[in-house]
Amino acid sequence: MTPLHFALALLVTGIWGTNFVVIKYGLSAFPPLLFATLRFAASAFPWIFFIKRPALPWRVLITFGCLLGAGQFGLLFLAMRNDVPPGLASLLMQTQVFFTIIISAVFLKERVVPAQIIALFLAFLGIGLIGWRTLTTTDTTVTTKGFFLIMGAAFSWALSNQVVKRAGRVDMLGFMVWGSLFAAIALLVLSLLTENWATVPAMLLNTHLTAWLAVAWQAIGNTLIGFGIWNWLIGRYPAATVTPMALLVPVFGMSASSVLLHEPLPLWKLVTAALVLAGLALNFLAVRATAQTRP
Repeated sequence: MTPLHFALALLVTGIWGTNFVVIKYGLSAFPPLLFATLRFAASAFPWIFFIKRPALPWRVLITFGCLLGAGQFGLLFLAMRNDVPPGLASLLMQTQVFFTIIISAVFLKERVVPAQIIALFLAFLGIGLIGWRTLTTTDTTVTTKGFFLIMGAAFSWALSNQVVKRAGRVDMLGFMVWGSLFAAIALLVLSLLTENWATVPAMLLNTHLTAWLAVAWQAIGNTLIGFGIWNWLIGRYPAATVTPMALLVPVFGMSASSVLLHEPLPLWKLVTAALVLAGLALNFLAVRATAQTRP
């Protein structure tokens, strides 16, 4: 990878990591599901008028949009409102890698090598530490409700990965734009059913600029620029060259949250992060080694 392309990959992981702080700013102004609706609406419009719909059945785009919107980001935003701080959320969301492995092994009969089992064990030790502190202590920044909401979000992300995998080789920017349309629709329905829309018109008119910038960054920076650059790099380099950079997302997320939001980083959080990141790294090495031994 050239230095310029390495810098672009680093930029994307920085965007995705620090985006958890941006989410927190948005949640200070909007209810969670409304904020997620605005994010995906801005990811879909006006782009669907300029970006061609991928040649896929509508059910694929609808399923992906519902899993991505209502599942992954709807649950994530609900958790981050009061129950999980941004840095810890950026770490817990990476468990989607291991949910993806388990789903693929159970339902798609994909082979899991011994090193991946060790990687799963390390990661779940870290997640277990968070769960143990959540259930047994009051001196913690994550609630039981928030923990399970984030696990649900990560599981939804893993399910959406399966939809993407079955879609095959498609224009991923178009896939994201058109999938965002159905994510926005699903989230809007949930927001109308569960959030107080009597106050929404006044809220939208009086919301401060920072909140609207958070919406714009979610749509343009995180979705279109982030995924656009990432998929451009994936198209030019082997996946094994690009994908390990994603290990830096929780590093950026926890660092940004600590600096900008003063999220504490006690020893148990650092140990948890080390266990999860070690599991992610070992899983990557196992997948790469397996790929190199295949004819």
